[in-house]
Parts: sequence; structure tokens; C-alpha cells
Amino acid sequence: MKMVKSTLAVLTTAAVLGVSGFAQAGATLDAVQKKGFVQCGISDGLPGFSYADEKGNYLGLDVDVCRAVAAAVFGDATKVKYSPLTAKERFTALQSGEVDILSRNTTWTSSRDAALGLNFTGVTYYDGQGFLVNKKLGVSSAKELDGATVCIQAGTTTELNLSDYFRANGMKYTPITYDTSDESAKSVEAGRCDVLTSDQSQLYAQRIKLANPNDYVVLPEVISKEPLGPSVRQGDEEWFDIVRWTLFAMLNAEELGVTAANVEATAKDTKNPDVARLLGTEGEFGKDLKLPKDWAVQIVKQVGNYGESFDRNVGAGSELKIERGLNALWNKGGLQYAPPVR
Repeated sequence: MKMVKSTLAVLTTAAVLGVSGFAQAGATLDAVQKKGFVQCGISDGLPGFSYADEKGNYLGLDVDVCRAVAAAVFGDATKVKYSPLTAKERFTALQSGEVDILSRNTTWTSSRDAALGLNFTGVTYYDGQGFLVNKKLGVSSAKELDGATVCIQAGTTTELNLSDYFRANGMKYTPITYDTSDESAKSVEAGRCDVLTSDQSQLYAQRIKLANPNDYVVLPEVISKEPLGPSVRQGDEEWFDIVRWTLFAMLNAEELGVTAANVEATAKDTKNPDVARLLGTEGEFGKDLKLPKDWAVQIVKQVGNYGESFDRNVGAGSELKIERGLNALWNKGGLQYAPPVR
């Protein structure tokens, strides 16, 4: 999902960053180690990606990124504190230093990469904007939505994608915006709008929170590219590398067959050079990142590889039951691909 920021806001934030020194190399890792935890910006409640269970424990694919970074830095995936953020709050929280990482179903775009002072470290979920409707509306395609009333979350440029799509197809619509994704989902449930539009992953997550999920369907059209992933502040390459290679370690572990259950035994007896380098039994690749030798072991042991995290949170082992699709590994027909540890 995409947020529009004014030029003035961007310039103001850049000035603040320049004064505060957050762009100094190594500043984030030093600060994180000093305070003893990673402060992670997450969504304000999106099943499968970042949400609190009935005991107040945070779970989800985005949460697992935060936990994995903590496991890499501290050897302890619990050394994370979470800041639930709305779409409107998220970028300011990262820019100002309120959070160390933004891991909040956020789309990697050119303006965010170049104008907002952010660096995206990778893609945790390849997504696209879609439409959720009540089955009683009697439509099977987004091209049948001419004249519809559409619910949209404020603080995003989902509206721009929507406008482009309807204009390109010669259709009209009436937008209704809400501050949170929950409000927009409740509105489509209450009949205040005909359609809810958002990233498809978010539509599946919101659908299971409705009173009668089976009454609703996600239409087949995907009208945009939404590569979702964590981001950090620009200017601190050391921290950027740590967060980026945390995700790469999870992807490489899946590709090499290293799981939470076998990682410790594999680290001791592997004869595979790629596995040995990943798990720290060959070379000094952790040192390159200013991390312990067993940084990747701790990530996989405590959080799991990418496939384990995906299945547990949004895939076959979750309520969402989302197929891997584009998020399968490159050698299984998907787009997920990580450079080697070498």
C-alpha cells in the first residue's frame, strides 16, 4: 500500500534526520545494542502479518522479520519491542528514529526509496491490489463494478491505483476513506460500501475477521505490483546489511533444507559448503556483518526458515491458507531468491 507525502513533510523530516545524526554509519546497531532490544514498527492489527493474540503476543510474517533480526543481533528472538502503527504514522515513526525497522506490509516504491529517506531491505511478500465483495453483489470480475461505492484505507495511494483502473476501463465509482483497515472492513460488512480494495494479502486477512467470511470473495483481478518488505533509514549501511541478510539467511536456509528442527545438528555435521558458510562453521561471514558466528543458526533455530514462517503465518498452517504462488522459491516457480553467503 502506498502513501502520499508532501514535499514539505519530506524536507522537514530530512532536516530532522540530519540534525539528529540517525544517518551516521553504525548508529542504529550501536543504539540497538546499548538499549538491548530492537524497536520494530508493525501494523495496527493484520492477521498473518502482524497482530496480537489473546495473550498479547505479537505474531505474523512481518513480526518474524523483527524476531529474526533480534536473534541475529542478540541470539535472542524475544528481544524486540513493537510499535503498532497506522498507514499514516508508519513512515514518520521510522524517519524520526521512533522505530529501528519498519516491518509493516509496506510496498517498495520509487518515491519511498528516493524521497522519504528509507531503504527497503528486500521483499518478504509479493502482493498486488485487489477487491473484496459480498457474494450477494453478484459480480465475478472487477470489470463489473461500474458505479460501485468503494472503501479505502486513508494514508495510502491505493486510491491512485483504483482511479487508474476505473478510468482505464471506462467505469465510475464513489470512494469512502477510513483511517484504519479494520474500519474499512467493518464498513463493507455493514453495507456502507459495495467493495473493499487493498493489497490482496490484506483482503484475505480482513476477511477472516468478518462475522461470516464465507459470504465474501476476493475477485480475480490484481491491478498493481505490491512488493512488501521491511525498510530502514537511509545512511546506515551497516544496519541495512543486517536486516537485509537476515531475510536472505531465512531464504537460503529454506533452499538448503535447513529448518528449525535440524539447524543445530546440521551445523555440526554438514558436508555442504554452502550450508557450512551459512551456519558459520566455515568462514567469518558473521564478522563481516558485525554479528556472532552463529547468527544464521539463531535465526533459523528461533524463528525458522522463510518457508516455515510463511506456512505458519499465512500459508497452509494458518487460517489464511494462502498458496505460495509468487512467494515460492525461485527453483519452485516463484520469485523468492537470495544471494549466497560466500
